[in-house]
Amino acid sequence: MSKICVLGNFVADNSFYADKLPIKGQTIFGNGHKIGPGGKGSNQAIAAARLGSDVNFLCKIGDDDNGKMALELYKKNKIDPKTVFVSKDFPTGVAGIMVNKSDGTNAIIVYPGASMEITIEEVDQFSKLLLNCKVFLTQLEIKKEVTLHSLKTAKKGNAVTILNPAPAIKIEDEFFNYVDFFTPNETEAEFYIGKKIENYEQAKAAGEFFLKKGVKNSIITLGEKGIYFVNKNNSFSIPALDLKGKVIDTTGAGDSFNGALASGLEKGFEIKECLNFAIKASGISTTKKGAADAMPTIKDLS
Repeated sequence: MSKICVLGNFVADNSFYADKLPIKGQTIFGNGHKIGPGGKGSNQAIAAARLGSDVNFLCKIGDDDNGKMALELYKKNKIDPKTVFVSKDFPTGVAGIMVNKSDGTNAIIVYPGASMEITIEEVDQFSKLLLNCKVFLTQLEIKKEVTLHSLKTAKKGNAVTILNPAPAIKIEDEFFNYVDFFTPNETEAEFYIGKKIENYEQAKAAGEFFLKKGVKNSIITLGEKGIYFVNKNNSFSIPALDLKGKVIDTTGAGDSFNGALASGLEKGFEIKECLNFAIKASGISTTKKGAADAMPTIKDLS
């Protein structure tokens, strides 16, 4: 049985690089283009696998060239494709990503395609994996009812559950009861609490808000400010990694963080060690282009 089970999406990333992001109605010249594998769930599964964890990834792709890209990616990263459903009715999802080369920030539009069509019945074909995994990781890029059902199944099997609420969408309070680690970035956390988060104090208040909702551990990721962690016994900040390389592309940095967090928990690290491990992985991913392609290996972290 796999130690980590990830449920989520795969999309093909179509990335454009320029010195600034265009504003509404503006056309600008770019200075780079890359097509590669992406999707939050897939990136997180790759991140954990590259860090030496045994990973299963549940998703749905189309029967097309972008779907073939996904299957090649999983083969290369030793993820068994048996949990990847191939749809004849929907194409593989795609994302259009514009990256600002001067600071690595981005703007993204995702067409989910087949990834949004995975069903509860399909997930249930692999309920044994969910019931027996050590860590279950998911996001909000597939249908909410499938995500909630899967969280409940994983908790029934005593998995440590991680919900990365990305993109931030309205979810029922019931979700929070099945979440051990809730990992929004500051923008996602702001969506749920309805207040700005610009410093550690505000991040702490947000973390406490999520604890009251029912999550066991809250981690607010704050970009260059690092992270803020809150549970019922503890609260503290950890700064971002002091990078030696230049930030090239922040696409997938949050995915690298979540995949590495899952890997650290699966390895039995103490919480602070897990968080430092995840911060390091996330920081290193921003020094490379792309999403899945930028996920660091265990060697990169040593």
